[in-house]
Amino acid sequence: MNQLSRRVPLVDGVAKVTGALRFTADLDVEGLLHGALVLSTHPHARVARVDPAAALAVEGVHEVFWHGNTPAHLYNSSIWFSGQKALADEQMFPQVVRHIGDRVAAVIADTEEIARRAARLIEVDYVDLPTIFDPEVALGHAGLPLRQDDTPTFLNPVAGETFVYGDPEAGFAAADLIVETRVTTPRSHHCAVETHACIAMPEPDGRILVLSPCQSVFAVQAVVGQALSLPSEKIRVQKTPIGGSFGGKAEPILDPLCAFFALKLNRPVIIRYDRQETFTATRTRSSVTGRMKIALKSDGRILARETEALVDIGAYCTGGNYLPSSMLQRLVRLYDVPAERYSGRAVYTNTVPAGAFRGYGSPQIHTIAEISLDIAARRMGMDPVALRQRNLVGPGAIEPWQGLDLGNARGRECLARGAEAFGWVGRRQRGVERGRWRRGAGVASATHINGCYPGFHEETTASLTLLPDGRAELICALHDLGCGADTTLAQIAAETLGLRACDIVIVPADTDTCPYDLGTRASRMTYICGEAIRRAGVALARSIRAAAGLELNTPADDLCLEAGAIHCRGDVGIALPDLAARLVSRGIELPAATESYRAQANPGSYAAHFAEVEIDRLTGRVKVTDYLAVHDIGRAINPMLVEGQIHGGIQIGIGYALYEDVAIDRSTGRMRGDSFSRYTLANAPEMPPMRVLLVEEGEPTGPFGAKAVGEIATIPVAAAVVNAVNDALGTELTELPLSPERVLAALDGGGERLPGLLGGSP
Repeated sequence: MNQLSRRVPLVDGVAKVTGALRFTADLDVEGLLHGALVLSTHPHARVARVDPAAALAVEGVHEVFWHGNTPAHLYNSSIWFSGQKALADEQMFPQVVRHIGDRVAAVIADTEEIARRAARLIEVDYVDLPTIFDPEVALGHAGLPLRQDDTPTFLNPVAGETFVYGDPEAGFAAADLIVETRVTTPRSHHCAVETHACIAMPEPDGRILVLSPCQSVFAVQAVVGQALSLPSEKIRVQKTPIGGSFGGKAEPILDPLCAFFALKLNRPVIIRYDRQETFTATRTRSSVTGRMKIALKSDGRILARETEALVDIGAYCTGGNYLPSSMLQRLVRLYDVPAERYSGRAVYTNTVPAGAFRGYGSPQIHTIAEISLDIAARRMGMDPVALRQRNLVGPGAIEPWQGLDLGNARGRECLARGAEAFGWVGRRQRGVERGRWRRGAGVASATHINGCYPGFHEETTASLTLLPDGRAELICALHDLGCGADTTLAQIAAETLGLRACDIVIVPADTDTCPYDLGTRASRMTYICGEAIRRAGVALARSIRAAAGLELNTPADDLCLEAGAIHCRGDVGIALPDLAARLVSRGIELPAATESYRAQANPGSYAAHFAEVEIDRLTGRVKVTDYLAVHDIGRAINPMLVEGQIHGGIQIGIGYALYEDVAIDRSTGRMRGDSFSRYTLANAPEMPPMRVLLVEEGEPTGPFGAKAVGEIATIPVAAAVVNAVNDALGTELTELPLSPERVLAALDGGGERLPGLLGGSP
């Protein structure tokens, strides 16, 4: 058994690089019709008239759908299971559109080109309604979110969370320093290479089959059922390969439409968004305005903290009602703060809806908290690393909100190892630089969850079966988003069976064949699904040894599985294919095992990130020149994939800090950054040298000691970069992204204008 802690290539890597892997838009489906949508050009308006006549006259057009001929059932696209209670405020085609990019109508035609051409011919009359683009203004549009008949009011706040722990007033009264900050984070977009797409087709038994590049087949089934008022048994969902998500495909957006169109027309239907539609008509990360007040003793001990978070969730609730509590959950897991006061509110605005995006509130709240803590460190003259070490939680800490044990929390080790490897003390003692270019160093710590325990059906079931060729088939509702989850989970299964990861045949997630699972979300795949798979593997290995024992006339306890064979006291007794052949020849069912695992814990993953930046004081441009990420991973099942996740997380975080913003115009509601030509990412030239260190102290509740890394990889990045900029310039920048204009404005405000036209030294 040698599959753990190995740099195993992706099990689907060859298929990806050769183009053999077929994504949703590549599928060849007989009789496939194509859909194109008409999206609202108004941020808030009643759709008074839709005239489809010109579109219907186009040859090749089969039907035009709008609110007048589609179900008006209210649904919530973020539900995870049928019957889940959530604020239902979406419709397939609402009569009142609530943001630019909201759905107005759809054309179904023989080809996508025909459908898009016909969609441009549909005439729509709008009656404009009052708009709100500012979340602070939205608070004035107040009232209950639901009427007595459970219809939505679109009044604010949509949801909120308050929490008081300890005695905050006493903490502030005893403080030697109180620091108050206001930090704002932007709307950012997922920018997955694959745009949103979906196929639905009627099945001979009267059901509808949905082919979706999704994060949970059961979530798709639940949302489609709610939108179409169909029972779950009428809807089958199969996962197709996914070309990147980062949370953007956690919510079924096109799936209810495709399912309805396919049922009505009795033909397969595909809808594929282009890039601009994916920007304006799907989801973004929510923007957050945070206010934080921290009380500290002169030795750096945090005595109390007060946090207010205002979350702009856009035009529809989706999962935004969970964000205030999710942010609180992440906030209280990092530092040992004896007194907390928290208030989080989520509000509607007439902007594109917000949704899940790699961390689900964690990047926002950590950015707010870690920038605030750095400002506090500077004002009290204390080293930021020392301040964090003074307050970080340790192994076995109990977080105050849910009372959960944080497990083998190794945030302190991350910080200590990182500071030494980064040369933190030396970089901070360089002295004040002069001239056009300034360098600075920043640090940020972070934590994140491992699954959804204690709520939300946090359990999964895995089945493993020996195949005739000696490999093993794995059935579990797995959703690899392109990050290598299937490979990691195959390694876990292979380790228990004495096989290689490539010997594990993973059956794509399908509601017909897989037991229920929440899907890929909440950093739960390795920690939750991995443990279920480990247990199933152990059970299958036991069954294989029992069968082999009968064949070899040897006690099963004397046998072990290694290198695709059953070994007896070091000698090869029988190869797995030969054992399978003997069993099949006698009509004996091949060994199989199914195990369910319900989570009993939710430990924290921890990280410390260090960034060095260089700022051009003439242009205001910031460049990250060096980066170190240290992660408490428990145990890395596949170090190569862990490092890849961290590298990708750093790229997203640098963009979050310096570039990315869909930039909703506060006067028109129009998204300015609605394409790759208008939305700035951190691309290869902007990326610094990156180093990764892993702290592998094990997590007793995780499979082979493993914990999650997928979401935490991006959480501390923005704060580390912003803190480095503030270190370099002596500023207190708190509004992200740090565009050149914002940097120059801060220099102006600090009296640091660079004289001359082109970069001379002052």
